[in-house]
Amino acid sequence: MQKKQSKKQEEQGKQGERFISLLPCLIALASGILMGLTVAPVGAWFLAWIALVPLWVLVVTSAKGKNQSPPALFWGIGYHGVALSWITGIHPMTWLGVPWLPSLLITLFCWGFISVFGGVFVAIWAAVMVRLNGQKPWLRILIGTAVWCGLESLWSAGPLWWSSLAYTQSPHNLVILHLGQLSGPNTVTAAIAAVNGLIAEGWMNRQDAKYAKISSAFSAPWRFVNKYWVIATGLLITLHLIGFILYSRPIAQLPEAALKVGIVQGNIPNRLLRSSEGFRRAQENYTNGYLTLADQGVDAVLTPEGALPIFQRNLMQTTLVSAVKEKGIVAWIGAFGERGDSYTISLFTFNSKGEIVSRYDKSKLVPLGEYIPFEEILGGIVQRLSPLEAHQVAGLANQIFDTPFGRAIASICYESAFPEQFRRQAAAGGQFIVSSSNDAHYTASMPFQHHAQDIMRAIETDRWSARATNTGYSGFIDPHGRTLWISGYNTYETHAETIYRRQTQTLYVRWGDWLTPLLLISSGGAWLLIQLGHTKKISD
Repeated sequence: MQKKQSKKQEEQGKQGERFISLLPCLIALASGILMGLTVAPVGAWFLAWIALVPLWVLVVTSAKGKNQSPPALFWGIGYHGVALSWITGIHPMTWLGVPWLPSLLITLFCWGFISVFGGVFVAIWAAVMVRLNGQKPWLRILIGTAVWCGLESLWSAGPLWWSSLAYTQSPHNLVILHLGQLSGPNTVTAAIAAVNGLIAEGWMNRQDAKYAKISSAFSAPWRFVNKYWVIATGLLITLHLIGFILYSRPIAQLPEAALKVGIVQGNIPNRLLRSSEGFRRAQENYTNGYLTLADQGVDAVLTPEGALPIFQRNLMQTTLVSAVKEKGIVAWIGAFGERGDSYTISLFTFNSKGEIVSRYDKSKLVPLGEYIPFEEILGGIVQRLSPLEAHQVAGLANQIFDTPFGRAIASICYESAFPEQFRRQAAAGGQFIVSSSNDAHYTASMPFQHHAQDIMRAIETDRWSARATNTGYSGFIDPHGRTLWISGYNTYETHAETIYRRQTQTLYVRWGDWLTPLLLISSGGAWLLIQLGHTKKISD
């Protein structure tokens, strides 16, 4: 009897040990999920300022040399998995001829892959941080912030990019997003990382402030104050004050710079794209929308990505182009360009005579949707989420988009996540943003996150933005990121707003992301000087 009880106790002890060993991963996962709740559909943006704290504490307080990659990986999976859960909206792909079960497996693979991929970058950050155990807290905060920004820059240079720390603040905290005018979105990312780091360091050092012994009746009251939390609060307030100053600047609205733009949201479900009925509805909706807006006196009409799912050579025979020739109002029409035996997703400028005067080709293609990662494995299963059989290719990276109203900053769908695309075009003379997208094959939270990305790009470049989508959300955004109008979801709509052409250049547009290299160099230099100092002490 005693042996059975001892075995039972031993088993319970082992289960307890296993739970304790898993506890850091569970805490990190919960912390990452909190960060994921900052974006649509929940939008709890304020959680971003504390959601990194548990992981920071776990990493720094680990035993020296202990591997903290598993908790960090779980944090990344929690964050990116929740934030990018809209990817599951691509299932089912039966309308593409993909059976239900393979469609589910492909969807889960994509969701899991991008979540784990994001977790790998967090694990790299943790691997750096754990080696700083024993370093001064200010150095850990500086290096931790710098490495996080550096890793986000590295990640955004590749094809799989969306959920930076910065976009957790969009569209709700427009004040802090104005820091993006200084050095791009990494300025906001650095602010979030630094505040989280200060709170975490304050938590780890709270004993010094909470249980400080009073040596005399005249002990200074500041001994009971957690200095890291004071600095974190001061930094948070200061950064928001800087953002508020930028946010409060008046926007020049010169009459000669005005441009009245109309948007048509055609609301054509993607499942109809391959059918003659879908093309008939597209022609009807976009032509009628164009005519309605032309009668309202607009200067130009913007249509979504792939509004007319045909090649450039067939555009001239459409009723929409005929309407352009009749009304003489400029139109930006989404269709497919040709490049040899391949095609591009393109936005064409039709002038008042119905002639194509410029073309912008989408240069950032959606993984799986427009090109196949590991194509030798998945290519035969899913092909492309496109109504065309030809091979899709990306546009050139250094395109400019001239229009009858001056140079514009053009963006097609996924490109909204890549700030450098907008910065480069703004530096090259782009005076306003035209964003064309089709988010119809994802869940409703995705187009709202997409709108949030466009808000950040408008603030960073200090430009007005017109955004047309197939099923929502279309909208107009001013240079302070304020949404002047936003459409419904899964609705047919037309709307016109007056935007203004601008030639201002923010620090970010002029110099790019100068903050991340500065943080990396300064933190690396500080660490090296400290190491040299330790070496000198040992040698003495």
